[in-house]
Amino acid sequence: MRAVTRREFLRASGAGLASAALLGVVGCGGQQGGTGGGPIRIGALYPVSGVLALLGEESFRGADIARRQRNNNGGIAGSEIEYVRADVPEPNVARSEAERLVSQERLQLLIGTYSSTLALTASEVAARRGVNYFELGAISDEFTDRGYDTVYRTNPPAREFAASQVRFIEEWLASQLGKKPSEFRLAIAHEDSDYGTSVAQDIRNEADPVGLNIVSVEPYDAEASDLTPVVLRVKKSNPDTVIAVSYAQDAILLSRQAQQQDLGAPIFGTGGGHSLQTFIDTVGEAGDGVFNVDFTQYEVNKQFTPGLQEFVDSYKQAYDSDPKSGHSLANFFGANIVFDILEEAKGSLESDRVGKAVNAYTVKQGTTATGWGVDFDENGQNTSAQPFVMQWRDGNLVTVYPEEAAVMEPKLVGSSG
Repeated sequence: MRAVTRREFLRASGAGLASAALLGVVGCGGQQGGTGGGPIRIGALYPVSGVLALLGEESFRGADIARRQRNNNGGIAGSEIEYVRADVPEPNVARSEAERLVSQERLQLLIGTYSSTLALTASEVAARRGVNYFELGAISDEFTDRGYDTVYRTNPPAREFAASQVRFIEEWLASQLGKKPSEFRLAIAHEDSDYGTSVAQDIRNEADPVGLNIVSVEPYDAEASDLTPVVLRVKKSNPDTVIAVSYAQDAILLSRQAQQQDLGAPIFGTGGGHSLQTFIDTVGEAGDGVFNVDFTQYEVNKQFTPGLQEFVDSYKQAYDSDPKSGHSLANFFGANIVFDILEEAKGSLESDRVGKAVNAYTVKQGTTATGWGVDFDENGQNTSAQPFVMQWRDGNLVTVYPEEAAVMEPKLVGSSG
């Protein structure tokens, strides 16, 4: 069955016709939770094995802290929230697990997944069956650009990451290097999945109107054991900075080999591996001064992110450690938004009632633990969530841009400068 897009939904001859079309596929399961009296069961698809496990598990932890807190405060419409977990280490498994959760577990709402490739696959299944799907962490633009009627995203998309990087280069980095934006030479090294490819294209799109010169674009396999050829091709292009779009292990490898090859240009990460504490713990001084645009991290203006410290305290209590990255915080934020929307829908998981609650739900920036606001557009994308620019300074990832979120001014550091 083909997924229904929002445009098709709006073009239907009336609300009754559109609802009838959706009910034919939504009716695979009975009403859960809220008005039905039982628990509200939500499918949680995250990679907790394989190469994506580190940030997949970290993402799930944030969503689970939100669930525990909400249950301690009475749940949703008087019903407890339960997660039905699914480990989705690669796309084929994401597809089969999404099918299982919808067909066998009879779930009407899924969340996930951290990885763009996994999110695209799992949400396709949900959209085709008329099941609600909320993405809390993957950033590929295509995810919401498809316009599926029951698919939503709470976190910022790739184009917002690119826009933040380009604004920062235009407003600060270029002048620090004594150049006008039109003189600035920018290289891109990106892993070649949907995540890296999407961000790289967005960087090109954002850089062109500003006049930044793209001098090299180097895709690579995130599981490669040697990125020296990539580093050498980038170095040959003589860039002023290198925007890297990486997962965990390739971020480490790229920085190490950039230092070994004396790249001589600042690295600017794009979320993923560059935000992990394990990144700086592993690469040491090679990571000092590295910039990174990402979800909200923990060295940030707490007045702009009320509730962040409470989240950190809850994380420590639950897992006996500090959060590993902002992915847990982003998923905590996203899960709470989902719960608020379900509360507005009186605990109903029916697609039309959830959709109406989504359209009516807004939150101002600077009033949540991430500092993000909430305002969903016609494609189900939250347009009030923005990534921030951070920098690794003496082993800490501190927020340096924009001003309302910053705790320190940016500066060029050591060999990264």
